Amino acid sequence: MKLALVGATGLVGKTALTILSRLPVTELIPVASERSYGKSISFNDKDIRIQSIERALEMKPDIAIFSAGSELSKEYAPLFSSKGCYVIDNSSAWRMDKDVPLVVPEINGDQLTRDHYLIANPNCSTIQMVMVLFPIARIYGLKKVIVSTYQSVTGSGYQGLAQLISEREERKVDKPAYPYPIDLNCIPHCDRFLENDYTREEMKLVYESRKIMDMPHLPVHATAVRVPVIGGHSESVYIELEKPFEIQEIRTLLARSPGIKVLDDPATGQYPMPAIAHKKDEVFVGRIRKDIDNEKALGLWIVADNLRKGAAGNAIQIAGIIHQRFISDAPA
Repeated sequence: MKLALVGATGLVGKTALTILSRLPVTELIPVASERSYGKSISFNDKDIRIQSIERALEMKPDIAIFSAGSELSKEYAPLFSSKGCYVIDNSSAWRMDKDVPLVVPEINGDQLTRDHYLIANPNCSTIQMVMVLFPIARIYGLKKVIVSTYQSVTGSGYQGLAQLISEREERKVDKPAYPYPIDLNCIPHCDRFLENDYTREEMKLVYESRKIMDMPHLPVHATAVRVPVIGGHSESVYIELEKPFEIQEIRTLLARSPGIKVLDDPATGQYPMPAIAHKKDEVFVGRIRKDIDNEKALGLWIVADNLRKGAAGNAIQIAGIIHQRFISDAPA
């Protein structure tokens, strides 16, 4: 399988390179910006020259994973898909397009068809939340979601990571990712504010969750916060269900759900943290407890590595589905 990795030198692209061996890639086409032309990256013990996106298009890959921002995706994703290349886009460019599937494999990967040449990868904070909410919703119904996120600086790419490290080492920050210091601080917004006083990140949690779980009218109230953490995103999630439940039923249900690991014994220090989720593929959930005033509501603490399951890992899972269903059996 010939695979193009667009944005190969970014944080998501470099994370993808560490786990691409899960796919039967016979030829990798790494793509990056002009400042990387002439350089090489290492994959499967080989040095592979970085290409321009125009050259990658000419090379006719079977699959292209885009992790280079919305503007580039808007321009080039349709060009790749028009040539029969399956495009998996990590940006927000196509997520809410009604004709483009927004996919978390464990939830709606079975809805992909051979004709879906453009596929959107959801926002990192959305992925980890719906991974936990969907199996609960299927059994008990879901009436309302209130979520507060605690998001790693790696969600802002190298720029956010550089600002945190520079501040921590008391060095000058040349190009800050945030309008305020992030070390020893929490910034109560991710991305820019909208006219409704929510941020783009918060509205992604609303609209993307509804689309992925096919719950178009689900009430979701979100607050997104940037925190001085590297290992992953954390979320405090409160949900109201349609049916009463026992907490042990929820724990058992989640423990049996693919891609989820339950860590839920605070007495022995068993609960999710970014330090535990870092470089892991699972979505971790703990602090599972019933609302003391509402027998149909509960709280959850959800953590995942935003560069793995929240981005590169989910995209590679989608690529695996595409290869297995639509490429491996194609005529030579």
